[in-house]
Amino acid sequence: MTAYVFDPAPQAAASVRGSAQRYAVQRIFCVGRNYAAHAREMGGDPEREPPFFFNKTPAHLVSSGVTLPYALETRDLQHEIELVVALGQPAFRVTPEQAQDCVWAYACGLDMTRRDLQGAAKKKGQPWAFGKDFEGAAVLGELVPAHQIGHPARGAIELAVNGTRRQHGDLADMVWRVAEVVARLSRYYHLGPGDLIYTGTPEGVGPVQPGDRLTGRIEGVGEIELAIGQSQ
Repeated sequence: MTAYVFDPAPQAAASVRGSAQRYAVQRIFCVGRNYAAHAREMGGDPEREPPFFFNKTPAHLVSSGVTLPYALETRDLQHEIELVVALGQPAFRVTPEQAQDCVWAYACGLDMTRRDLQGAAKKKGQPWAFGKDFEGAAVLGELVPAHQIGHPARGAIELAVNGTRRQHGDLADMVWRVAEVVARLSRYYHLGPGDLIYTGTPEGVGPVQPGDRLTGRIEGVGEIELAIGQSQ
């Protein structure tokens, strides 16, 4: 039996629809600017350039329905609703056709962003992990196995704040499809069970404040909820 100086942190895990079992999360990858309209609103080019990725720490994963304290050291906490992919098979240098078979489940997710910190880092040419990777930065709804819903390629993806719709798009608007994203990422990592991929957000991202309630949905996949509390 291994002895530790301090007790290890609990295993990050996600709930699974219709099951008491949970999906252990090892890594979280995120795709940047994967919807053309969002790329334009962020000042980018929506052409099909190779997708780029960033990471979030699994310890920062929280479940749908929680009250998330307003993030530390920011005045511009923003929401980004995304289709999330959970892998269930090893994927290394796979083709897009092979990649789809490696996807085990889908979910609604929120990529929370400290936009002011991200923007300041971009201007200085510095890494922008502080803008994307912080406590509560990855919100996740229940995983829905692909054998129950198939592999959604189209359908509405939308988010409302206090009942007012902010974001609205369609999965068909993705610049890079899920299978292409998995295949691309598998060129750089030995992917497999435990890996989550947040696949990008449609246009309409914006700020939230303490007291706000976020509700989102992806047609054919599921829903997500989040309340914003006071900073702690």
